[in-house]
Amino acid sequence: MEDISLHVLDIAENSLASGATLITISIAEKTEEDSFIVSIEDNGTGMPEEFVKNVLDPFCTTRTTRKAGLGLSLLAQSARETGGDITVRSVTGKGTLVRAVFHPSHIDMKPNGNIPATIITLITGNPQVDFIFTCSKNNRAYTLDTKLLRQALEDVPINTMDVLSAIKNDLIEALHDISL
Repeated sequence: MEDISLHVLDIAENSLASGATLITISIAEKTEEDSFIVSIEDNGTGMPEEFVKNVLDPFCTTRTTRKAGLGLSLLAQSARETGGDITVRSVTGKGTLVRAVFHPSHIDMKPNGNIPATIITLITGNPQVDFIFTCSKNNRAYTLDTKLLRQALEDVPINTMDVLSAIKNDLIEALHDISL
């Protein structure tokens, strides 16, 4: 994958495919530690322990339409190319956590990509799913919680053009302010 935002989209789509109704996406950069951490956690069906042991293998997949599952293995490769790593924890019936650590000073660090577009894409196609998106850099942070937003909107659907435009503008401004 060309950038971090595409990795986030891919893993979140896996969460959706597993029946998740809550997906928490966190991006945290700590410049003093030279770390860029991407975490995606869901409350989907989870994976059996034996499957998790092999989940980073590109030929390990639950799909029946093809024999390769490249998303997690590509994310692992991207993190490891920077000297980072990946962890995957999952409990059947409870959900999954994917956490990738990158070292952004490394020459092989992928660009962030269009994080706001990724979050908007997820919300647009899955208005019934609760997304919590948090990004932080050092001591600055931003959180978007679609459950709280839907409550504030009352009868206005979250995936209307005006609402999506406002969310996108808020995301762009927040990421700019944080300098992520």
